[in-house]
Amino acid sequence: MLSLLGGIFLGWSLGANDAANAFGSAVASKMLRFWTAAVLASIFVLLGAILEGQAGIDTLQGLTQLTLKKATVASVAAALTVTLMTLLGLPVSTSQAAVGAILGIGFVNRQLDLTGLSKVVVCWLGTPVGGLIIAVVVYKLLSIAINRISIDLFQTDILIRSFLIIAGSYAAYALGANNVANVTAVFVGAGQISVFSATFIGGLSIGFGILTFSRPVMETIGRKLVRLDPFSALVVVLAEAITVHFFTFVGVPVSTSQAVIGAVLGVGIVKGANTVSRRTLASILFGWLLTPAIACFIAVLLYFAVNLRFIPEF
Repeated sequence: MLSLLGGIFLGWSLGANDAANAFGSAVASKMLRFWTAAVLASIFVLLGAILEGQAGIDTLQGLTQLTLKKATVASVAAALTVTLMTLLGLPVSTSQAAVGAILGIGFVNRQLDLTGLSKVVVCWLGTPVGGLIIAVVVYKLLSIAINRISIDLFQTDILIRSFLIIAGSYAAYALGANNVANVTAVFVGAGQISVFSATFIGGLSIGFGILTFSRPVMETIGRKLVRLDPFSALVVVLAEAITVHFFTFVGVPVSTSQAVIGAVLGVGIVKGANTVSRRTLASILFGWLLTPAIACFIAVLLYFAVNLRFIPEF
């Protein structure tokens, strides 16, 4: 079971970083205490992982053939990549790190399913676009619905904030369902654990990351989302959740952060505001391109390192 520690470490870092996309706005606006948000996020992440995590696991384990050693190398390489990119302050996608690491192992062993890879890449490109389109639709529909309700501004604020908690719980569920494959799919492919064990262990590790180290990221990212206004923050969280959940049905793990950026851009289009600067977009694009490449490179180095053979002295 020690071989699973790399995957658990990756799940912990995923939970610590990505929970902010679900509940950051609610915590930063003081409408929800951090520990309440963390507990809700952990519960719904685990539910999502157990109930709908299998599809993503099937996709990732099919990219290449893995032994236990290869699975361990891939998970450690992905975890190191996420940690490195976070320390550098660059946008990071755990999904891209996991896939990049798996591809590195596949390249070295010449065991790569390009059909599965093309499906993954198309979904990566579609994530921010999907977030943008869904945000535009959600913004207009919610605007019509709320305007037709005869309530005052105070009641409207309470309604929006309540919906934000519901949307955050849904986003956490979608996170678990979609991203648990990044954590433990390689170990299923290696025959080390069953699919249910993978979803359960992966969901627990993500939840542990949320409970132990998500507060700084949640408060920081949350303030950026709240600057939109409560209604726009609700649209962004809901659009991100729907987008990620859609790709769960497709069976491809995607980045919640990329879905959020797409949703923010969608809100900006509707409002006629420049919600994301060109510099920010350039940084995000750089992170998208760099993350899988670095994970692939680290996986190759680690694989060669663990397979070195030393000649003993006589």
